Amino acid sequence: MKAAVIVFPGSNCDRDCAVGVERATGATVEMIWHAEPQLPKGLDLIVLPGGFSYGDYLRCGAMAAQSPVMKAVVAAANDGVPTLGICNGFQILCEARLLPGALLRNEKLKYICKPVDLEIVNGNTRFTAAFGERRTARMTIGNGEGNFFAGEDLLNRLEGEGQVVFRYANENPNGSARNIAGIINQQGNVLGMMPHPDRAFEAELGSADGAVLFRSVLG
Repeated sequence: MKAAVIVFPGSNCDRDCAVGVERATGATVEMIWHAEPQLPKGLDLIVLPGGFSYGDYLRCGAMAAQSPVMKAVVAAANDGVPTLGICNGFQILCEARLLPGALLRNEKLKYICKPVDLEIVNGNTRFTAAFGERRTARMTIGNGEGNFFAGEDLLNRLEGEGQVVFRYANENPNGSARNIAGIINQQGNVLGMMPHPDRAFEAELGSADGAVLFRSVLG
């Protein structure tokens, strides 16, 4: 199995993602600098990591979405390559129009970093199948702009078509519409989520549920 982690100026979870994927699945992981115009061939997973790409100037993920590598990422995603955006990566996926909606400032205008309980809303995706009958997971959030926003018509469509994958279970830490923590595209191969599976891939980190997600997509 072969995965790539895209590294933007300001990424700070790129190594976490690489180690998490390697330890959870045994896959070979390549770190790809944002200025590269092409991706390696034969990828089984592309990861856009968390962090503060371009210092979050202009709008979170907006500048990273214009990086040269993103043309290759969009092309690969459109060809069906599993693509995972975590935190800032989720913001980049929305800015690149690979996912609908937008991530706004947290409702209380504060940066939030803490473990959260998640409801697995759709356990039949390629990112969640390994959870089996489980419908809960625990991971960590760390964001200042994790407030998922979409219009009512779009929210109804996301719900109706099974594109809501994760929902905050016991609280809504950042004010996201309908407690949404992660969504998938209509084709089912692009997932964006604010919680960090890369900070929850071993029990010593407080949860190993992120490893289940990695094993699911690369299983």
